Amino acid sequence: MSEISGKAAVVTGGGSGIGMGLAKELARQGATVAVADIILGNAQKVADQINASNGRAVAIQCDVCERDSIAEMKARANEALGPVGLVFANAGATSFDPLMEMSDDDVDWILNVNLHGVINTARAFLPEMMANGGGHICATASMAGLMPGWIPVHVPYSAAKMGIIGFMMNLALEMKQHNIYTTSYCPGGVATGMKANNASYRPAKFGGPGEGEVHVPAASFDAKPLTFFTPDAIAPMVLNAVSNNRAFVFDHPEQREDFRRTYSSIVEACYDDADAWEKAHGTPEANPDGAKLVSAG
Repeated sequence: MSEISGKAAVVTGGGSGIGMGLAKELARQGATVAVADIILGNAQKVADQINASNGRAVAIQCDVCERDSIAEMKARANEALGPVGLVFANAGATSFDPLMEMSDDDVDWILNVNLHGVINTARAFLPEMMANGGGHICATASMAGLMPGWIPVHVPYSAAKMGIIGFMMNLALEMKQHNIYTTSYCPGGVATGMKANNASYRPAKFGGPGEGEVHVPAASFDAKPLTFFTPDAIAPMVLNAVSNNRAFVFDHPEQREDFRRTYSSIVEACYDDADAWEKAHGTPEANPDGAKLVSAG
């Protein structure tokens, strides 16, 4: 079990959407919370709401695309709350533009905020957790990462979110000896306001904030109608999974069939092909030197 009450927690992207829901629920369950967001005013509103409800929170500006900004955020969180035992690497951005219509800055931003932001946030807090004998990191991935073929016109986003899942699963193996656990949260439809506000989070190095909504092509959702939950509704589900040290948490059980179609049909078919190849051609000869490849020339 990972205790929540009495622990200090950090939530990146905590000024809105899923992060806002997580920050409020953490406070409700007895954690003190550092609400980190690239837009300080948004973080302050959430922190003020928590403090007005007899919780304890502090607002901190943080751009997860910048390691120095993450380091400064950690220092301020430690100063205000003490050692941090719970980290929710939630900050993210989305895109539904066709890959070849995206600029280099577009692609770099999506990869940096969604994937590198999670990795760099985890790396900033892990030494403290290791020294203190444990902790828990929860990262917001996506069903688009678990099943990258689930929604079309979502290429860099799906790649980044799948990268989070790989990072978190392997990190769990590495950190097991330190009593540090990981959870990947894969939302399957949460009303976050990201469609309307996404452009306002864009850092200067990737072109700066913009205006207007994210354009979602019909191809992305016409064949995949979704039910959207509120951040307040899903936050207790996420914290329940964290408390029980679950590797994953999902919020739409009906999407199980999509998972089965992806992995039962596609992946199992690939193993069937491998079996058929060996039956027809024999098992490939093992390299006598293991992983070392000796050139025949």
